[in-house]
Amino acid sequence: MLFKLIFICEEEDDFLREITIDADASFLDLNRAILNACQYPDDQITSFYTCNDDWEPKEQITREDMGVGSADQDIYIMEQTTLRDFIREEDQKLTYVFDPFNDRMFYIKVAEVITGKNLAEPICSRSTGTAPQQIQDMNENLGSTDKFGFGDDFTDDDVDNFYGSDNFDQEDFDPEGFEIEEH
Repeated sequence: MLFKLIFICEEEDDFLREITIDADASFLDLNRAILNACQYPDDQITSFYTCNDDWEPKEQITREDMGVGSADQDIYIMEQTTLRDFIREEDQKLTYVFDPFNDRMFYIKVAEVITGKNLAEPICSRSTGTAPQQIQDMNENLGSTDKFGFGDDFTDDDVDNFYGSDNFDQEDFDPEGFEIEEH
């Protein structure tokens, strides 16, 4: 059995990839196919999530067990989990987090389930548009501001106003309001 998966990204209107992959392939195989289709390096802790019809995440299939889940939470590892373990029907939805630092993802939909066929290696059967940059620079969305949100014209006077002036008098400080004991 084969799955034909279509994935898009809300950041790029013209971006679309379609991957055809065997149902017995692992999520790690799908991860590699996505990275190849987007020409991304394989150097991030990516994750898949199964989703309900409203794209709300359910189960996570992660690259590695990071040991952060609770004891009663199942942990699924890409290398040990086959696609058929979670994918069962057309129109099923998943997400693929490709930028874990900024929680950026692809939306994946099962476009077709093809029975009676097998595929040794996944193939990218359709590719349109340019993939978004994999890791977004955290300062990229700040425009002409630096990483603290201050503009290019930020001065030393602004530092004084931000942190307080040099005219601070220790006698004016009331430690009682901060529950600080004086020794």
